[in-house]
Amino acid sequence: MGRIEIDALDDPRLDLYRDIKDPHMRRREGLFVVEGRFTLRCLIEDSPFDPLSVLASPPARVALQDALDGLDPETPIYEVPNEVLRELSGFHLHRGCLALGRRPDDFGLQDLLARATRPDGSSLLVVLEGLTNHDNVGGIFRNAMALGADGVVVCPRCCDPLYRKAIRTSLGAALCVPFARVSEWPVALEQLKEQGYSLVALDPAGESIASVARGGLPARSALFFGTEGAGLSEDTLSQVDLRLQIGMETGVDSLNVATASGIALHRFREALGR
Repeated sequence: MGRIEIDALDDPRLDLYRDIKDPHMRRREGLFVVEGRFTLRCLIEDSPFDPLSVLASPPARVALQDALDGLDPETPIYEVPNEVLRELSGFHLHRGCLALGRRPDDFGLQDLLARATRPDGSSLLVVLEGLTNHDNVGGIFRNAMALGADGVVVCPRCCDPLYRKAIRTSLGAALCVPFARVSEWPVALEQLKEQGYSLVALDPAGESIASVARGGLPARSALFFGTEGAGLSEDTLSQVDLRLQIGMETGVDSLNVATASGIALHRFREALGR
């Protein structure tokens, strides 16, 4: 099928690309949206997902042609003028391209744990509780990929890591880092403990992460992050094995959660010798 030129905004082949600002629209249809040239390359070249179709302006299609050449020949690549692309999406697109992917079935926690354990038995998980900001979730996935986390667990109240804004903010990491959404919370914490994980909470009342890291950190750790206001729930805090805090200036009690995740993951990376 390959490249297909479309000039009309009302062409029915473009219907799945309408209303993409609605965070639930494509999810209800079992799809996710990828926006931007860099993340589209991640989708094609690095992720386990295959695009159902690609929508691109002529300049974007030319810039991505080497990656698009690797797609299944039956994957449609719709090329549309920039003005059609803007009217269709309802906002200014980053670098003039979109793609649709088939949303996978939610991975169960046990499936994730099997994938997230390294040959030496070590494993570093990021666990998110109650995070509803797509920028923060995307930023945490970006940090997880850059700093060697083996997977991400999200609670039922967390926003969707495969929403287009989270994917874009993660620079494609949300497409590449394995994750599981657990439906039973905080029952999942017991499952992590049964699999030998030490539950570690980022908590302003905890011990200094710098001091603890100098003495070594658990090789199988699940690192918990909560909201910047309320933090982690009491149910979660009552079950953790270790509480750690990032040292800050007097009078400052918190960091942006994505920033905090980067600092904590770097400490773990150094302590675990990765």
